[in-house]
Amino acid sequence: MCGRFNATFDGGVRKLYTSLKINKMVDRPINKHFVKATDTVAIVREKANSRVVENAIWWLLLDSTENGFKPSKYTSFNTRYDKLNTPNSAGYQAYRHSRCVIAVKGFGETEFINKKPVHYFDMQAEHGGLLLGGLSRDWINNRTGEVKTSCSVITLPAHKKLQHIHSKAMPLILPQDENIIDHWLDSTLTDVELFVPLLQPHIPQNLIAQQIDKPMSHKPINKAELITLDT
Repeated sequence: MCGRFNATFDGGVRKLYTSLKINKMVDRPINKHFVKATDTVAIVREKANSRVVENAIWWLLLDSTENGFKPSKYTSFNTRYDKLNTPNSAGYQAYRHSRCVIAVKGFGETEFINKKPVHYFDMQAEHGGLLLGGLSRDWINNRTGEVKTSCSVITLPAHKKLQHIHSKAMPLILPQDENIIDHWLDSTLTDVELFVPLLQPHIPQNLIAQQIDKPMSHKPINKAELITLDT
């Protein structure tokens, strides 16, 4: 996943929020087509046995400044699946105690060859929206006392159906199954062996893949492609 997603808050995404049984909306969901890494995003997580919607910086590692926070120099908008069980890694504790979901319309992919972009694609749910599996952390600024929340999206190996779009990785798209989501958001559930099956490349719902000119303008190129769900 290449550092951008579509957070348009349309009817399909609104239904996703309803299905998540939110107890408290600390912040309103973001309604924006182009969200990039280090932007503010809306996450859903469990705090004090309640499911809350709150804003987070899409960059898991933050550094304190005199007036607040800034993204760390270490890239952390994504957390690789194979780092989740590495002690002292950025996402190790969050994976066990502070998992979250990010409800989106879709996400963006950019393929690079020799560090140069060769194409851009917008991916979105054929119907409704997508629940991306993520991690969150809270940071306290010792100078100001400010508390800031950050987040990342877990990435998996590339899926064979998406190799022609992005050959290296894909985001964790959680199945919209109530039991799975309940377990994922349960902050008391620390036995992550339960989540091993989720860390395999999987497409739980149909996706529409649209090649675009550039992420900012997102003008369609060629005909959109249907990527069918895994059965």
